[in-house]
This record gives sequence, C-alpha cells and structure tokens, in this order.
Amino acid sequence: MKTTLHILSLTALCVALSACIRINDSDGAGNNAAAQADAAAEGFEPAAEADAPADAFLAALARHCGQAFAGRITANAPKSPEPDAFEGKPLVMHVRGCDDPEKELQVPFHVGDDHSRTWVITRTATGLRLKHDHRHEDGSDDAVTMYGGDTAGAGTAVRQEFPVDAESIAMFEREGLNASVTNTWAMEVEPGQRFLYELTRPGGREFKVEFDLTAPVELPPTPWGH
Repeated sequence: MKTTLHILSLTALCVALSACIRINDSDGAGNNAAAQADAAAEGFEPAAEADAPADAFLAALARHCGQAFAGRITANAPKSPEPDAFEGKPLVMHVRGCDDPEKELQVPFHVGDDHSRTWVITRTATGLRLKHDHRHEDGSDDAVTMYGGDTAGAGTAVRQEFPVDAESIAMFEREGLNASVTNTWAMEVEPGQRFLYELTRPGGREFKVEFDLTAPVELPPTPWGH
C-alpha cells in the first residue's frame, strides 16, 4: 500500500513538473514570438518615401488615360521678338500610351496642326524620367528628340521636376541650342482639376501651359510617328 502511494506521489510530482516545464516553454515561445514580432517591426521598411510620390504622380495622371484636354499659356517670358510657335494656336494634351501605366505614360502635346510632340514619362529605379519625343510628319525623328531629364529629388504626388540630363546637354550643344543646357522641366497634376507643363531656366526663361482637366475635349489625331 505504501509502495503504491509512493508511486502515485512520484507520478503526480512528474506530472506537475511536466506541466511547469510546458508552461515555461509556452511562456518562452510567447516571449520569443513577441521578440520576433518586435524585431520584424523594427526591421520593416515601408516603400521608400522617395519612390512613393513618383508612383502617386503617375497614378494621378493615369486616371485620365484616353482623355484629351485643352490648355492655355499662363507664362511665356521673356517676350520674344520673333513669332511664338505656341501663341494663338489650340493647345491639346492627350493622355495615351497607357499599356503599363505604372511604368510609362505617353502624353502627346498638340499645337494647332503640329502633332510632332509627345511627352514620355517613365518610372525609373529612383523616380521619374521625362523625355520629349519629337517627330517629323513622316514619322522620322527630329534632329532634336528624346531630350529631358530625371527627377533629382522625391518630388510630390502633385509636382515633379526634371533637370536637364547630360545626354540632352550634349544634344543641345551639338545642335547649337546653348540656351537649353540649363533647362528644368516640371509637371503638376491634380486629377479632375488641372495639369501643368513648365519649362524654366536660371536666366529668367519661364514657359507654362495649364490644361483644364474638368472638361475633356475631342480626341486629337494620332501624333506623328505613333
């Protein structure tokens, strides 16, 4: 009888110890999971802030894919003594080239019957790139084409700036367009409200065209070469 009680007591003790070990293991696992979660939280990095505005900008413009809008010149300084290629002509932008809008958008800029210009906005590893695709009426490349630059900073979902790149500077110098080697282009988009195209230079050159995104217009012809 005593032997039986002794065995039962030992069994109960082992069960109790086993339970304690399981509880401690459980607590340890919980603490470890919490520690891992904390470590993961500390190590978690959301999308780089420098990247997010570029994506938001493209997405905002892509909301108008397939639509065209009329524009007006809001700044053109200094006043040129020569006739201006833009003044007094219908100005229309057309958001197209939307096959992969997270990577690239194409926006032809029509000036009257001149359908030679297309803005090409491309996502890069660090931001956005703006290029000006200029064509002749037969679709061939203009001598001055695919010039522009990459964003130097994060910008915002509304505004992105594109300082002239080295390739474009070399092209401008080759073609005798020395005033353009300090160009900075900018674009602004407020979906359903306005789109702005801007060119500035340190010497005071300022050219802006603002488009009314509240009132789509008839689609223009296909841009030359596209």
